[in-house]
Amino acid sequence: MARRRRIVLAKMGLDCHDTGIVIVAHLLRDRGYEVIYLGLHNSAEQVAEAAIQESADAIGISFLSGQHMTQMRRLFEAMRAAALDVPVFCGGVIPPNDAAELKRMGAAEVLSPGTLSADLVARVENVLGGAAAQ
Repeated sequence: MARRRRIVLAKMGLDCHDTGIVIVAHLLRDRGYEVIYLGLHNSAEQVAEAAIQESADAIGISFLSGQHMTQMRRLFEAMRAAALDVPVFCGGVIPPNDAAELKRMGAAEVLSPGTLSADLVARVENVLGGAAAQ
């Protein structure tokens, strides 16, 4: 039996609004992904370490606090330090100019509020090269 693809989801920094990421976690689980939700107030190092420990195929981060540029920069630095090379998705309230910069920094996808469920799953599958099971 093929291993289900694993996605680590987390909130970073002081951001404590997690309704959106909890919905995303349920959506991805319903589509066959194994989702590890780390909860609130994670550091970049905690997220990178969890992705390594869980053998994650991807990382997803949600922002509503305006800390997305700083926190994503820290996450990419922590990933480089740990030699972790998995796609990173981020979403939430992110201005379009910042979304473009996050993609230049290395984000595989930047999802905005109102992204339809089917579009979110399609974008995840496109980056991961297929559906939930390998």
